[in-house]
Amino acid sequence: MIVISGLIIGALFGSYMARKRGGRLGDILQYAAVYGIILGLAGMLLTLMVHRLAI
Repeated sequence: MIVISGLIIGALFGSYMARKRGGRLGDILQYAAVYGIILGLAGMLLTLMVHRLAI
């Protein structure tokens, strides 16, 4: 659940940043993908840490 939330929040934040900087459609999509991947990986690491600490 944390991973999916990270992907969605990252994509929204990335598209916002690209629009703020005046990017075209390709820029917006690339920023959304990169930020989504980064926050998705962070969410995965957070999920693994929570599971390890719970055991």
